[in-house]
Amino acid sequence: MPQLQSQIPAEVSRITATLEAAGYQAWIVGGCVRDLLIGRKPKDWDITTNANPEQIQGLFENTFYTNEFGTVGVVNEPMDGGEVDPSVRVVEITPYRLEGKYSDARRPDSVIFSQNIEDDLKRRDFTINALAYNATTGELLDLYEGIKDIHAGLLRAVGDPQERFGEDALRIMRAVRIAAELGFVIEPATKQAMAQCAEQLAKISKERIRDEFVRIINSQKPMQALILSREINILRFIAPDLEQGIGVDQNQAHSFDVYEHNLRALQHAADKGWGFDIRIAALFHDIGKPATRRWSEEKRDWTFHGHDVVGAKIAKKALESLKFPRETIEKTRNLVRWHMFFSDPDKVTLSAVRRIITNVGRENIGDLVQLRICDRIGTGRPKEQPFRFRKYQAMIDQALRDPISVTMLAIDGKRAMEVTGENPGPRIGWLLHALLEDVLDEPVRNTAEYLETKIKELSTLPDEQLKAIGVEAKSKKEEAEEADLEEIRKRHFVD
Repeated sequence: MPQLQSQIPAEVSRITATLEAAGYQAWIVGGCVRDLLIGRKPKDWDITTNANPEQIQGLFENTFYTNEFGTVGVVNEPMDGGEVDPSVRVVEITPYRLEGKYSDARRPDSVIFSQNIEDDLKRRDFTINALAYNATTGELLDLYEGIKDIHAGLLRAVGDPQERFGEDALRIMRAVRIAAELGFVIEPATKQAMAQCAEQLAKISKERIRDEFVRIINSQKPMQALILSREINILRFIAPDLEQGIGVDQNQAHSFDVYEHNLRALQHAADKGWGFDIRIAALFHDIGKPATRRWSEEKRDWTFHGHDVVGAKIAKKALESLKFPRETIEKTRNLVRWHMFFSDPDKVTLSAVRRIITNVGRENIGDLVQLRICDRIGTGRPKEQPFRFRKYQAMIDQALRDPISVTMLAIDGKRAMEVTGENPGPRIGWLLHALLEDVLDEPVRNTAEYLETKIKELSTLPDEQLKAIGVEAKSKKEEAEEADLEEIRKRHFVD
């Protein structure tokens, strides 16, 4: 098939040609062949051959071999000072092989290298991945009607589906993910076997589950994938807290229960092409609602006071259980914790915006606005209210020019000690926080001249009174602003 030959990168062709020149067979195999047939650019390239690992390594200068399955990584170095496309930076070459039983539903008990490509293809997971292409001859090997399934948009296991999922239970999640990425339907017998083998996912490491979960979240149809996951009873191994929202009705502003609302918020982030951080925060943003739902006789409606605080804790624990990096966990927790902030730009004060920037981080404030958009669309409302969110952004832009932390004051701790004659200790912290409270309300006061005069005045106060100004006054002010925000939330049914 010439149309495929023209799409094979030179780095991949060189590898197959080198193997064939040494007398071995070489087939490009798996998902990269599938992607070429669908019209997608492969993210990586795999080659299978009848050469063993030692023979493969003897043919290439820069290789590594660190696994028990015979896979050798060939590293392609830049040519003539250029750059190597990330998809071909490392090309994996695996010998044809036969595999023994999978006692732990994770890996074969034994591996035997083979001389037949047929042995390699019959152990593949799905028919659309059991395709092999010879870049030299143009031959396309399709033993399990994978091309037919591609045309039909069908995901079907190779051979007996229960055997395939029994070999590696992670293939269940992989099927969900591939269906979401490609927009394919899972063939009924394959789907039935996925449900029947679901319990085997308990044997899979959290890290492997996490990696597939990330790819599901980053797919074009993550909502569809998570609905399917629940349908075949594997969502409990991925994000069990999400299921607590099933059937949990909300207040008048919402058309869906908590579970569907979270999924729809995620799907909007995917539809907009937003990154993983926003998507995962959207999925978990209302995860605390089932635990905080209370009936209000006064409103004759449900309330969810504190669900942002509770949800942040649940999200943190859920991501920790999946072994996510600390940075991802902390950012998600932060976004979930503060996702209720933006509601009415005519009522939210600039000082409140400055505080939310302090809480969520300057680098995350844009993501918080996008999360709020996902939240709104997830309620079933048809519009994003672009004017409102433009106004949010204008307030943020203004607030970002103003001081929002002690470190942004026009004087620092060292200068504060020089001006007041104070020694290092808690009084310096109280003094600076007292100044910050002053500046948050009136940013124009953030000048060295004003602050040095003010801090001299404050330094004459005894410890108890100074602490009251620097700490207690701040708490009272934050409580008052939170009360104002809470009133706004209630008025707009965004408890």
